[in-house]
Amino acid sequence: MFRQATGIGMAFVGVLVGAGFASGQEMLQFFVAFGLWGIIGAAGAALILIVSGIAALQLGSYLLADEHTVVFRRVSNPWIAWFLDASTIVTLFAIGFVMFAGGGSNMEQQFGWPVWAGATLTMAAVLVAGMLDVSRVSAIIGAITPFLIVFVVAASVWSMTTSSYDIPALELAAGSVQTGVPNWWLAALNYVGLCVITAVSMTIVIGGSMLDMRVAGLGGVIGGIIYLVLLMLGVTALYLHVDAVGQDDLPMLTLVNAIHPSLGPTMALVICGMIFNTALAMFYALGKRLSRRRPERFRVVFVATVLVGFALSFVGFRDLVSYVFPPLGYLGLVLIVVMGIGWLRRRGRIGDETERRERLHRLAQRKLDPDRRFNPEHAAEVRRIARASNLPGDELRKAMLDEVRAARGPDDESTGGAPEPERPEGPVS
Repeated sequence: MFRQATGIGMAFVGVLVGAGFASGQEMLQFFVAFGLWGIIGAAGAALILIVSGIAALQLGSYLLADEHTVVFRRVSNPWIAWFLDASTIVTLFAIGFVMFAGGGSNMEQQFGWPVWAGATLTMAAVLVAGMLDVSRVSAIIGAITPFLIVFVVAASVWSMTTSSYDIPALELAAGSVQTGVPNWWLAALNYVGLCVITAVSMTIVIGGSMLDMRVAGLGGVIGGIIYLVLLMLGVTALYLHVDAVGQDDLPMLTLVNAIHPSLGPTMALVICGMIFNTALAMFYALGKRLSRRRPERFRVVFVATVLVGFALSFVGFRDLVSYVFPPLGYLGLVLIVVMGIGWLRRRGRIGDETERRERLHRLAQRKLDPDRRFNPEHAAEVRRIARASNLPGDELRKAMLDEVRAARGPDDESTGGAPEPERPEGPVS
């Protein structure tokens, strides 16, 4: 159970730790700009994110959702569900084209390239990868996340050990940082909203891949705690050197270069990978959503949205983060309220369904174990559980058997190509 939850938690962190986090620009504008109060705001934001993550993962698991509209429709009325879906579509596009601007700024700051060159390279990579097997591409790029974690931890340790801790001077420097939010507590709420509306689609899908809602919830706790630690380390590190990094487009890259110049190019490549991964995920999901009724037009829609986003990216990375991200954060707050109410209202039903699925899991293990007997009473109990479940009976039984077979492993005799041993007739089959 803990191993599965840790896997879900790391996937949740991977969704949250995107290019905005990697560059440090989000942390700078939402937290560092407000000095010590901003650090308090970062802690509060991370705690709210833990609860939001648990809610999204458990609701996804409860409904076995394979896309976000399944959950939106169940936790709200049709009009609100439409609004949340439209907000998510806008977010996918906005975050996508901001990533092109980030690609340009990254290459300009580290290697001196023109902004258009880095943005064009990012766009070209996204266009090419969007035509390929994106699941494989995302898996490769996802391997960059641990390197980002290492760099954030290293930069934080270096920052804490080399800072002069001249708090009045740091507070003065923090006050000059550009931000689009008026105060620290609203910035913290806005950041949570931004994170949730950016990550909700994939988080729901991650939860929807897990039948056990306790595991999904524990995964949210584990992932949320990891993100809390990373966010606090990153914000503290940037605050302690805000006088040096406060006006940069990619302050985390500046901080890593300050540790040793040889680390800068590696960090730039890590940020480039995170930017590419985020842009690809946003535009790919957007293309799939917009072409849902006509899947054969996916590539046309994908290319068109990428090209439009590329044109909009030349406003500038820092300005885009300042002007685009706060409105998305407010939309995300609406999403948090709707999802939170939906989750709280279903807490009792989620608990009951969790117990039903745990019992069904044990029955499925019995069914697939050649050394144990599966009798008509067990089959009748399976039928009762299926009737009481919130999921269609056939869907629940198939998902449960697939999960148990996967847990038993490919070498187990009951999961191979040979027929299963004779069993009394029953629904678990």
